[in-house]
Amino acid sequence: MPSICVGTVTEIKDNENRVGLTPLGVKQLVADGHKVLVQRHAGKGAGFHDRDYTDAGAEIRLDPESIARDCNILVKVKEPLPSEYHLLELLHGKALFTYLHLSGVEKSLTEKLIKEKITGIAYETVQDKKGGLPLLSPMSEIAGVLAIQYGAEYLQKKYGGRGKTLGEISGVDRSHVVVIGAGVVGKKAAKTAAGMGCQVSLFDVREAPMQVAKEELQAYLGEYLFGHVTFHINDEAKLDEALADADVLVGAVLVTGAKAPKVVNADQIHLMKDGAVVVDVAIDQGGCVEGARATTHSDPIYMVDGKIFCCVANMPGQVAHQSTVALTNATLPYLRKLANETSKFAAFREDSGFARGLNTFAGKITYQSVAKDLHMEQYFEEVVL
Repeated sequence: MPSICVGTVTEIKDNENRVGLTPLGVKQLVADGHKVLVQRHAGKGAGFHDRDYTDAGAEIRLDPESIARDCNILVKVKEPLPSEYHLLELLHGKALFTYLHLSGVEKSLTEKLIKEKITGIAYETVQDKKGGLPLLSPMSEIAGVLAIQYGAEYLQKKYGGRGKTLGEISGVDRSHVVVIGAGVVGKKAAKTAAGMGCQVSLFDVREAPMQVAKEELQAYLGEYLFGHVTFHINDEAKLDEALADADVLVGAVLVTGAKAPKVVNADQIHLMKDGAVVVDVAIDQGGCVEGARATTHSDPIYMVDGKIFCCVANMPGQVAHQSTVALTNATLPYLRKLANETSKFAAFREDSGFARGLNTFAGKITYQSVAKDLHMEQYFEEVVL
């Protein structure tokens, strides 16, 4: 097995405290015979210190440029920002393993990946044998919890909210949370809201995930709390009725690797009460609620038609220790597989689900939805492994 170099750098997105590798991950890569480069203080926000990395066998570098230049695989958490594009030039012809969300960001990133012939492997499109998204699911769970926490915070009057909690209060009607999408984010948001004491309305257009959600919520919540959750499949009239009564709306619709569809329009937002909160968790892929635009932890909310929109694109960055451990527990087996193979494509040939993570390769877009959403079909080419 040849030794390669794996590197990770400090994330620079607003209040992004996660890091692409934990010290334990470094230790395992080093044990596999690889060299690991970590930027100074890269893990600080997640509770990992430089000494933790050096004890695990990593080499600490001051600048991200030398890491990008010397590594074979650059591991990140979030997509490179324009101020990091020079790192992609130094990474020319090599591999980037991170969340890319190419359909939901400016096409300049995809253009840069193509120009530099980078093998862009997106966490969010890697699939397991059942068609699940093993590298997205941990962050989706965290985002589902945080969506409810953020909703509860911004309902407070100091933010212009309705002046309610999401807890069960004696003698007062339950707060109403509407969740659209019965996937991992939606299920976790519904569980969290119901567990706090809310009335929850869960919507989806698909029968199968809704049935799974029903079974999971019933087992998790017990008879009393489960009795305060309603389930609706492709029912526009019920959605309008629920939105008119909602205190919090959570948009949790995902189409793997593609731009999120708009499932709530401006007229439906108008139905909601002033001071209600909209949390669009699909914002990484462009958002599923009309009027949603990406916000940051430093400036997380804005008003539309009297409603508070919270569309932070990297929510898990504020619970960085927990989310870094959860993320790297999921990504490390794939990273080791990629690093340990003698042939560049062997890891993808052996695991077709891992191959679904390929978004760019050798100057081409290799994920069709990305090419379509960015109107870059001329660059699409199905990779032959």
